[in-house]
Amino acid sequence: MSLLRAHDALLLDLDGTVWEGGRAIDGAVETITAAGVPSVYITNNAMRAPQVVAEKLQAIGLDATDTDVVTAAQAAIDVAAEHLQPGDPVYIVGTPSFKELAQAAGYRVVDSADEQPKAVLQGLDPEATWAVLSEAALAIRNGATYVASNLDTTLPDPRGLLVGNGSMVAAVVSATGVTPVSAGKPQGAMFVTAAQRVGAQAPLTVGDRLDTDIEGANAAGMPSLHVLTGVSGHIALLEAVKEQRPTYIAADMRALHEDPATLRPGAQGGFTARVDGNDILLERGHAESTSVQALRTVLEVAWSMKRPADLIRPVGDHAARAVSDWW
Repeated sequence: MSLLRAHDALLLDLDGTVWEGGRAIDGAVETITAAGVPSVYITNNAMRAPQVVAEKLQAIGLDATDTDVVTAAQAAIDVAAEHLQPGDPVYIVGTPSFKELAQAAGYRVVDSADEQPKAVLQGLDPEATWAVLSEAALAIRNGATYVASNLDTTLPDPRGLLVGNGSMVAAVVSATGVTPVSAGKPQGAMFVTAAQRVGAQAPLTVGDRLDTDIEGANAAGMPSLHVLTGVSGHIALLEAVKEQRPTYIAADMRALHEDPATLRPGAQGGFTARVDGNDILLERGHAESTSVQALRTVLEVAWSMKRPADLIRPVGDHAARAVSDWW
């Protein structure tokens, strides 16, 4: 039985999972198209409107509409709604699409702290200036509820990791001493909302980042598949705290067609792993053994240890080859 057969919906991260810099990741489009179950795209990126995200998905060959997209900006507005009444003034640190979503939700978007906004909603905006952040700080100091779309410190880009919303939020926190409520991943609410949209009873989350996608799935009580196509790699998995450990691990999304038993941490590929002091010895294997098989073998041991292993020590040519690209 394939992993897909055990689930009735896919809750998919975007950056590092479906695409990278707008380019489809190998195997992603084909796997999603052939999945035979609904797909909902969950993104901490609050810069784009759901319709724009859907159009970008269509551009890489996926059949998606705005109702298939859940953004952190939408989540932030939902969180803020618990503290607001229709027509209340709000100050938005974010792109025009974020402001349009707030207006569509029935709030009055203002440009100054002098207009006494009831809430400050902050999402990533590449055009945000010192003046914009200062207005947010003034409003928060005056008592406005503070909600961040997400707290990702970095943003994946083809050139590397750029400054994320969490890093921008840190400036406002430093100036006010107020920590915002975070609406996006790793909070579980977005995952629950996504599953409810398609009536899923057994959804599977797929993501590339442990501290957002996987932690969020765990918070929502949902199983997850971690793919090694984005931010969190082999070493991050080995050092992952319990809250950030995925159910399954794979090289990419094509593993959805594989037997779930082989995707869980455990000895495979002819490898064995054991503790030696506070190191882990990876032994045996064969010429066809893969790097991911070695990783799953080691993870079963690593996650049973009281503290992270000091070293992963491959023993033999097959083990050495398998771990050569982990760092």
